[in-house]
Amino acid sequence: MRARVGTEERELAELTGALEGLGVGEARFALVLGSGLGALTERLDEARRVRYEELPGMPASSVPGHAGELVLGRLAGVPVVAQRGRVHLYEGRSAREVTRCVRALAACGVGRLLLTNAAGGTRPEWELPALMRITDHVNHQGRAPLARAEAGAGSVYDEALGEALDRAAAERGLTLHHGVYHAVLGPSYETPAEVRMMAEAGAGAIGMSTVQEAMVARAAGMRVAAVSAITNPGAGISETPLSHDEVVEAGQVLSERFCDLVEAFVGRA
Repeated sequence: MRARVGTEERELAELTGALEGLGVGEARFALVLGSGLGALTERLDEARRVRYEELPGMPASSVPGHAGELVLGRLAGVPVVAQRGRVHLYEGRSAREVTRCVRALAACGVGRLLLTNAAGGTRPEWELPALMRITDHVNHQGRAPLARAEAGAGSVYDEALGEALDRAAAERGLTLHHGVYHAVLGPSYETPAEVRMMAEAGAGAIGMSTVQEAMVARAAGMRVAAVSAITNPGAGISETPLSHDEVVEAGQVLSERFCDLVEAFVGRA
């Protein structure tokens, strides 16, 4: 156990040093882009792209739709760093690995984080694909990323940043739903009974990421906001079988609206 902790500390230190060398600390915002949402990086001015494999200690995803590159640049004139793709617990990664980049970004001094993901929806009345601001979450992944000495927070998502997302959506004429994100371990999709249970408990979206990063970022002092791109209805709501290809394709359909929202948000938050 002690050897694993020592290895994790070393890899985090190596990644933090590499990010500092890239000037990541100058970024005002960090963005984590989920499945099919990486097109936002095409809007960055003065973009510099670094493959994950070039960064010591940076875990690389094996999931389609996660390009595996860090992009630095300016969005709406604001210096940002975008993590295009993430690793997931269901890939056999530990909670520390899943959150390593967020820890490194916080250590570099980046103060604001926007987490994004592709998710399944539980609200039949919402026209899909749709965007949802995450107001709270349920961690049903069976993992907790914080050590005993780290100060967790009951309220993870920053209300002022959330209100800035609402204003950005109104400015661009976009519908932005509000809801609770229910995180499951995956990689299998939920059964219709599970979707009904989560919907009855208040979930608006169901996915397999985000909550580990959100908890770590908040504990590290970052201000956190999050958006789900709801790409498909959950099992039992959908009339067709679910697939990851469908998630990626729907994310691409939603891409322009998503990019407009984030660009307006970063410019005003």
